[in-house]
Amino acid sequence: MSTQQNTPSPSPSAGVGKPGRIAALAALTALEGAALAIGGIYMLAVGLLGRPDSIQQAEMGGLTLVALGLIPLFAARGLLLRRSWSRGPALITQLMAMPVAWTLLRAQGAMIPAGIVLAAVAVTALVLLLNPATTKELGIRGPRTTPGA
Repeated sequence: MSTQQNTPSPSPSAGVGKPGRIAALAALTALEGAALAIGGIYMLAVGLLGRPDSIQQAEMGGLTLVALGLIPLFAARGLLLRRSWSRGPALITQLMAMPVAWTLLRAQGAMIPAGIVLAAVAVTALVLLLNPATTKELGIRGPRTTPGA
């Protein structure tokens, strides 16, 4: 018996040979998730400790942002583990970030640089997500073709 037969092959989730684009994509997605969660925690704190116009609105907005922040954080973990399901939530996060970035770019003051950063992160993540090599690394197959069609 050869030693080659006894050696288990590494699973895709073992992290061996993880491409830099997957790690970069996971980092960008986690950054967006963390920003959403931190924003939600801030809104919760202002709702509890500050003087918001509506405590209920501040608390519900904060809870919503925290919940929305968890989605890209889970997707980032899935990307690092090379799970094919993680591409969908990551893609949706980037698509939702684009109109937010556009709104920030049309604002005034400090919101414009925030819009530029958000747009740059979202576009970069979209390019990485839609890269065929990323799709292959995540184990996503192309569209199925039927024979004779």
